Amino acid sequence: MGILWLVYRNQNDAYQAQCAIDGISSAECSLWNKILNDFGRVHYGWIATVIASFMFSNWSRAMRWKMLIEPLGHKVSASNAFWTINLGYFANLGLPRIGEVVRAASMSRYEKIPFEKLVGTIVVDRTLDVLCLLAVIGLAFALEFDTLYAFVSEKSGNLSVSGGLFGHLVFKVALLLAVLAIVFLMVFRKKLMQSAAAARIMSLAKGFSEGLLTVKSTSNPPLFLLHTFNIWLMYYLMAYFCFFSFAPTDGLSPVVALMVYTFGAFGILIPSPGGMGTYHVLVMAALSIYGVNSVDSFSFANIFFFSVNIFGSIAFGLMALVLLPLINKTEKD
Repeated sequence: MGILWLVYRNQNDAYQAQCAIDGISSAECSLWNKILNDFGRVHYGWIATVIASFMFSNWSRAMRWKMLIEPLGHKVSASNAFWTINLGYFANLGLPRIGEVVRAASMSRYEKIPFEKLVGTIVVDRTLDVLCLLAVIGLAFALEFDTLYAFVSEKSGNLSVSGGLFGHLVFKVALLLAVLAIVFLMVFRKKLMQSAAAARIMSLAKGFSEGLLTVKSTSNPPLFLLHTFNIWLMYYLMAYFCFFSFAPTDGLSPVVALMVYTFGAFGILIPSPGGMGTYHVLVMAALSIYGVNSVDSFSFANIFFFSVNIFGSIAFGLMALVLLPLINKTEKD
């Protein structure tokens, strides 16, 4: 939230400066009002397609997770897989990455599957995501290499001037801590291996390994790959469909949507509640490459982010909290 506030403050200063150039009084120049007006002019039919794509991707993720769990000897219900995933996304808004723990714990509770085995399947799930993200980045580089290279060169040049000394200091401190950690482990390894924590870690590691092996044992590999492809296709379409909902981005091409999606994915990966703030910064950076001014790009980032998180993660997360107990009570009855 703090990052988002800093972004808003910087954009507000830029907006006030532009108003002064245009001869608009500060009393009539409010970035907050502009954002509200931009939300009011959004084409909500296209926002509906964004949310539908988000839900369709979650459905494919649920089906893929279901296929990963089955080789462990457990046939879980599609509804439990789908709603626990939505619950996980909801939890991520409160604490970054906690959603993976929440969805594994919820599935363990309702399907009576050992928690550590489910965590193993989630490790597989996220490993596949990393591989797919690398493929998306590779595609973006292939299509827009010159544009990306120019952007990265400019930004890295700025960082090397302003943050070089700090970067060297951070590297030295990290290296020292790593050496101290290795020495500590070597000196106390016997006592550490006999501790209850070590036994727990070994148990988790065993569960992880069982989960990782399930990728070789899926019942329908082509369908598994189809769901994987659909997850990422829907993520891309969310960005592309959202372009049509907002006038300043309406004319941007599918390739630009790929770039915005790629940059935004990095913003989500950076630990922050649902990518709040970090997502905005990187989406704005991507749009700036293609000539969208910072104020309009900030509005677009908010339209996309809050549409997905409020009408997607929050609404469906709350539905999951209500429906999961009801679904499983009905099934037991």
